[in-house]
Amino acid sequence: MQTTFTIATTGPGLTMFTADVARWLAASDAGDGLLTLLVRHTSCSLLIQENADPDVRVDLAEFFHRLVPPTTDPSMRYLTHTYEGPDDMPAHIKAALLPVSLQIPVADGRMRLGTWQGLYLFEHRSAPHHREVAAHFIHD
Repeated sequence: MQTTFTIATTGPGLTMFTADVARWLAASDAGDGLLTLLVRHTSCSLLIQENADPDVRVDLAEFFHRLVPPTTDPSMRYLTHTYEGPDDMPAHIKAALLPVSLQIPVADGRMRLGTWQGLYLFEHRSAPHHREVAAHFIHD
């Protein structure tokens, strides 16, 4: 079974969507199997990350901003893909460094995530976006 989740972002950073996926699995009477998620964009990523302390999300966003700053930063002047804005090519680089798909085991219709794990879309662009995440669940 398949579906698409639309995730509204507010700009750069991590947006949790664990509850959306959990509701879909529960409503679908999923049972046991494997869930695959794929973000359908080239300037954001998917992560399984800490879901308790919001400082983790802030620190991750800041780390990747420092690692790959906008093209207005002098250290990035070598980049040539700049016509979509100073955040675009850095967003593509971040998406190349981070996962754009995830696989999660499912048992009895519930994701086998750890206690402190959540599903996140990591927006790398400066402006808010509506991102699509394709989900495919395969029964055992």
